[in-house]
This record gives sequence, C-alpha cells and structure tokens, in this order.
Amino acid sequence: VQLQASGGGLVQAGDSLRLSCVASERTSGNDIIAWFRQAPGKEREFVARINWSGVATYYARSVEGRFTISRDRAGNTVHLQMNSLNPEDTAVYYCAAGRYNRAYQSYEYNFWGRGTQVTVSS
Repeated sequence: VQLQASGGGLVQAGDSLRLSCVASERTSGNDIIAWFRQAPGKEREFVARINWSGVATYYARSVEGRFTISRDRAGNTVHLQMNSLNPEDTAVYYCAAGRYNRAYQSYEYNFWGRGTQVTVSS
C-alpha cells in the first residue's frame, strides 16, 4: 500500500492546518492509520491514530485537545486537523499504517508515506 501525506505548510502560532493521508488501497489487517512527526534533531514521535471505522482514536498528550484525527467513510483518507499550532509543533509529519489498535511506536507500523513539512513561526 502507498500512503500519500499532504497539507503541510508555513503558518503562524495560533493558526490551523489540516493534513491528509490517502491510502492507495486497503491492506489486509493494516487498518490502523497513525500520524507521527519528527522535528530536527529529535526522534520520531507518535501524534495520533485512528481505527478503520473511525470510532477509536488516540492522541499524544502534547496534542490532545488541539488536534483531531478523522477518517472518511470510504476509509482511504485520514485527516489530521491541527488547531492552536505552536512552534513546538514544527516537524515533518508522516502517516503510517499498521495492524494494532494500541500501537504508538514507529516500529509497530508497516507502511509509511513520505512526510509533509509543518512549520509554525512564533
């Protein structure tokens, strides 16, 4: 499966952005879609994940209440609505597909898209 992330850009603190991740197909069992991010000089970190039906979501504490992950009815597109952005959110954002509904480590995800850059200026 191929994942395509888009929607990044340069914004000011307090602004919003909406990222999208489109999957080329549904892979057997790899229905969990997650967003990760990696800032310069830092390790890749989990941001949010969603299951196939879109009912079960989970967020990192650093973004909970500001970011919302959602999935379209067909299941192939996942969005990450990011509100109240701050400079600490600056990173390359990646979407990934995996099997486990409780997974939050990057090694637990089997398919990765190319990242999209999000830059938040102060």
